[in-house]
Amino acid sequence: MKFVIVTGGVLSGLGKGITASSIGRLLKSRGFSVSAIKIDPYLNCDAGTMNPFQHGEVFVLEDGGEVDLDLGNYERFLDVDLSSAHNITTGKVYRAVIEKERRGEYLGKTVQIIPHVTNEILLRIKTVARESRADIMLIELGGTVGDIESMPFLEAARQAIIEVGRENVVVVHTTLIPVLSTVGEQKTKPTQHSVKELRAIGIQPDMIVGRGNRPMDKGTREKIHQFCDVPLEAVVSAPDVSSIYQVPLVLEDQGVTNYLIKRLNLEPRADELPGWREFVHRVMNPPRAVNIAVVGKYVDLKDSYLSHIEAFHHAGAEAGAKVNLIWVEAEDIEKSGADNHLRKAQGVLVPGGFGERGTEGKIQAIQYARQGGIPFLGVCFGFQLAVIEFCRHNLGHADANSSELNPKTEHPVVDLLPEQKGVTDLGGTMRLGSHPIELKEGSTAHRLYGTLRINERHRHRYEVNPDFIAEIEKKGLLFTGSSDGGRRMEVAELPGHPHFIGSQFHPELKSRPNKPSRLHLGLVKAALSLSLRAQ
Repeated sequence: MKFVIVTGGVLSGLGKGITASSIGRLLKSRGFSVSAIKIDPYLNCDAGTMNPFQHGEVFVLEDGGEVDLDLGNYERFLDVDLSSAHNITTGKVYRAVIEKERRGEYLGKTVQIIPHVTNEILLRIKTVARESRADIMLIELGGTVGDIESMPFLEAARQAIIEVGRENVVVVHTTLIPVLSTVGEQKTKPTQHSVKELRAIGIQPDMIVGRGNRPMDKGTREKIHQFCDVPLEAVVSAPDVSSIYQVPLVLEDQGVTNYLIKRLNLEPRADELPGWREFVHRVMNPPRAVNIAVVGKYVDLKDSYLSHIEAFHHAGAEAGAKVNLIWVEAEDIEKSGADNHLRKAQGVLVPGGFGERGTEGKIQAIQYARQGGIPFLGVCFGFQLAVIEFCRHNLGHADANSSELNPKTEHPVVDLLPEQKGVTDLGGTMRLGSHPIELKEGSTAHRLYGTLRINERHRHRYEVNPDFIAEIEKKGLLFTGSSDGGRRMEVAELPGHPHFIGSQFHPELKSRPNKPSRLHLGLVKAALSLSLRAQ
């Protein structure tokens, strides 16, 4: 197996994940099977309990792993399903080491960072690599070179390079190329210092990817080549672009794929990049546009809804439309009404979330879409709130609510999962991962998916209360998708409405380029129809 290790220098947030994903896309386009590992140096065991404001969305994998959003980029770019083992955190590693020490597996030795922690890291990398059976394994080292918390992982990487052979590893170092506004000159000194720090650890980069707001000048590339001991052809410019899906093409046009193939002594088997170019062309050149409002509570940090954003890119490319997202803070609707924030939208998405804040604003948005005939999609918590809104205004249950939000309500139309009662731990204890779902024939969901049986990913504790289902359906809101033999409600639809659908699952998590989420695509197409009628 060959390895591509991606590190970061100067500062965080440079786009190591997109760089690694793009490299993986390029190598896959040449016929190689590619998998990926993301290393996060935080002490959390997983991303499940993190506030989206701090770390962006929690991405959920097929096996229920709650992981960093970069794994979502890997799945989208590589078109693969990863497992929770592909996300290694300091918390997972330290917990495993301590548990082994408690069981006496170290035979009385003094347990230290080296070799015990680094050996655990290497063991996890080897296990994932072996089980993936890929030709090439991408390893993204989170954080920045020089961070205290990253040191054990960098040492493990150094040992791994020696073990598998330098000829089988390419180290890609991503750095910032800043420009001083006073002189307009691109500066290489931060990159030089970052490479010096990496070398001090014992790792020599084979490629440097320079991030900046404009392409690197020839002189800048030559200076990095000279002072960082990297071949000139391996000094790569990664300027800001309009779409992340352009990045593989930017790297390809600089010869990155050919350099990696030569450096790793590989023989290319195919050239599938034209298909990616065609997808990017459709993303960048849509013939129409449509406005869709996203009503959420984390909208100040767009990464909190990253998978939804990408699902709309995929759906827009499929439908031939640019999806303009109107970001609406749910609490603002509570203050000034839905019409003030949604009147320009041809579609409304209410995504998932936790907690009471902004809930009434989301319910107002759902009522606005339902009564106004505006295409609507509710996901997870948005699905639950759609049921609550319907019960309040169509069943006459003014206090209808979720027991999560109001434990004393007389109409808990959304209630705790039976197996969740008594659970006190929060990490990894929800209904997580992919589950099979049965759709009703002739339903909107059936039409969108084209099949009666689907598998989608979940992340929730509460669900529609079975005690109210018959009453709800009698008034017109139909449950057209279910799981566990019809025990759990998964999809709700409103016949007679132009497009009103909600899902307990998260369809955005499995959306891919050229394979868009069927529910997001349905919303975009319905919004386009509304837009055309308005014209």
